[in-house]
Amino acid sequence: MTTAPATATAAAEPGYGYGAAAPEPSHDSPYQSYVYAYPHKTAYRALPDRPPLRELWAGEPQHALSLYLHIPFCEVRCGFCNLFTRIGGPDGLTTAYLDALDRQAGAVREALGEGARFALAAFGGGTPTYLSAAELERLCDIAEHRMGADLRAIPLSVEASPATATADRLAVLAERGTTRLSLGVQSFVDTEARSAVRPQKRAEVEAALGRIRDAGFPVLNIDLIYGIDGQTEASWLRSLDAALAWQPEELYLYPLYVRPLTGLARRGEAESPAQWDARRLALYRAGRDHLLGHGYEQVSMRMFRRVAAPQAGVSEYACQTDGMVGLGCGARSYTSRLHYSFDYAVDATEVRRIIDEYVATPAFDRALVGRVMTRPEARRRHLVQSLLQAEGLALAEYRDRFGSTPAEDFPAELAAFTARGWLADGAGDGHDGGTAGHDAGHDAGRGTDRGARLRLSPEGLAHSDAVGPMLFSPEVRTLMAKYEAK
Repeated sequence: MTTAPATATAAAEPGYGYGAAAPEPSHDSPYQSYVYAYPHKTAYRALPDRPPLRELWAGEPQHALSLYLHIPFCEVRCGFCNLFTRIGGPDGLTTAYLDALDRQAGAVREALGEGARFALAAFGGGTPTYLSAAELERLCDIAEHRMGADLRAIPLSVEASPATATADRLAVLAERGTTRLSLGVQSFVDTEARSAVRPQKRAEVEAALGRIRDAGFPVLNIDLIYGIDGQTEASWLRSLDAALAWQPEELYLYPLYVRPLTGLARRGEAESPAQWDARRLALYRAGRDHLLGHGYEQVSMRMFRRVAAPQAGVSEYACQTDGMVGLGCGARSYTSRLHYSFDYAVDATEVRRIIDEYVATPAFDRALVGRVMTRPEARRRHLVQSLLQAEGLALAEYRDRFGSTPAEDFPAELAAFTARGWLADGAGDGHDGGTAGHDAGHDAGRGTDRGARLRLSPEGLAHSDAVGPMLFSPEVRTLMAKYEAK
């Protein structure tokens, strides 16, 4: 399994995280769930009216859309992975899948306006580089010729695994304009990789990184995981140093999650939940401090960017506004009125069923599964997507969009964050600092300065996976709780 930047994060399901959302965890943990998008796809339901895509996109701003293409295939399923993906495929399946993707692209492009333009793109999964070099060429052709995205002129991020980052595949991606290549490594320590059911050797990882650097992508991202059984602070720092030797422009540090229907979920617990939480939190802090001391800046709890390094032009989250076009059976799309997708599953049999149904679909002109976006939910989404970034939420942008402030719309939630020390000093009045003052929950979000921002404190960023779920609406929590995993 691999990961990608924000456009993939928000479009794939779960797309980018190592844990699906869990609205009611069994204990008071800093690791409730990775909130990469809101509302979570487990809050989606079948749409009885199956609205036509042309109606959904009518009147929507289309001058700077995001494009995400989902490839639901991997060479192996990691023990922690709960992504929508299948292992391998019978002869002809990838061809049939690309045929379906081409049909869907044609239908979606027809539903969009003539002036629709794409500002960024991403290929995620699964593992896009599971496709052969020739199939990757076709994938790029679908994005360019069917959808009209100029891949050489906009940021393009692609996910890869060490085993599939072959020279021929990388050459295709580089030639077609890929600006960011994200490699799922997880650990440079072989014993830890085995513990996470990630069958790879460090030598294979290093060789893949060499090929990626030789291909000349402007931005290399390396994903690492902390909290693996047997992992210590010393071994964690060894993995970080091994990654730093390649001077990646970006690093993502993910806490390990163990979720239902994954390989690790079938293994016994080596430590109590509280002990595991404490170990993960200590490893996070060690990793954060290590990277900050080696020339990196923190963008979010997970993302670190090398200072002065070129950027791929894609922020970690798909913007708080809308305009996401997702293609593929594991992707989702956003309009201002509806978030929609296909069915979602983790169980291998269910995943195969959904892929087979997608491949056999003759027409893709209607939305099948989704969640209507109300004005209150749009406010929550904007707050979630912004507050979990180190730079925080720009109060002026929020007021311009909604005519109110976060303090007016979310007084109880902000007061709770203040009580825990999760808001920065002066949150809402443009100042930075450590933990919030006693009355920051009352004042947060009331600043009138155009530069004022609502930010998490360093401790708040460390608890991002608890902050996000606390902002879920009661309706979304109820839907997620009723979702039956399959």
